[in-house]
Amino acid sequence: MNAWPILWVFLGTLALMLLAWLWQRHTRNAGVVDVVWSAGMAGSAVLYACTLPGAALPRLLVGVLGGFWGLRLAWHLGARVFGDAHEDGRYAYLREHWHDAQGKFLLFFLAQAVMVVLLSLPFWIVAHNPVGAWSLWTTLGVLVWLLAVAGESLADRQLAAWKRDPANKGHTCDRGLWRYSRHPNYFFEWLHWFAYVLLAVGLPLGWVAASLCGPALMFAFLYRVTGIPYTEAQSLRSRGEDYARYQRTTSAFFPLPPKH
Repeated sequence: MNAWPILWVFLGTLALMLLAWLWQRHTRNAGVVDVVWSAGMAGSAVLYACTLPGAALPRLLVGVLGGFWGLRLAWHLGARVFGDAHEDGRYAYLREHWHDAQGKFLLFFLAQAVMVVLLSLPFWIVAHNPVGAWSLWTTLGVLVWLLAVAGESLADRQLAAWKRDPANKGHTCDRGLWRYSRHPNYFFEWLHWFAYVLLAVGLPLGWVAASLCGPALMFAFLYRVTGIPYTEAQSLRSRGEDYARYQRTTSAFFPLPPKH
């Protein structure tokens, strides 16, 4: 297993995050960290696909699928960050309440380079897969990827359409996929990582099991650390009882029928 590209990913993302921190220091918009994180994930997939010694098919798939997923997410987030002068409420709250906010933002930005390395490990594993023939596992992996990216894209479009309607200001989106999950975009982002577990089949079982670090880490961070907790705290601050009612009736993560 060739570990050198992991170091390149870390150093490259570290440099980009430092530039992103300088940019937010000037613009006071820390949302750029999410854009650079997504772009770093896409870049890691492409780099591993180009440099690692696996068969052509798994390397091509990880480069295309991982690269497209990361670029789509970066484009979606970038449209919000660079198209709106207002900083995301989560980061605005931290900027207001953190002592030495710029120092803590610097540590937060640089820590994202470590997150890129950890979450890109499934890409790295798949790009070592020596099996070059299309198999049932390949088909399942591509189908999971298609379902996950389509679901995440649909959730993003539904939320954007809801926000564009002035009549919905101050109210919580509970239409479409958002009727069944408070965070369908997070759910499908998590689901996406199982595609690489399936694409890793052909390697020794231990490496296939190691690729589960992708969905495991993503679930932990989305559900317990930087995803749902921060997003919901901001939603309660901005929409109060309207969002609290939504919490009582709608599943936090997995799409389920709403409760009455």
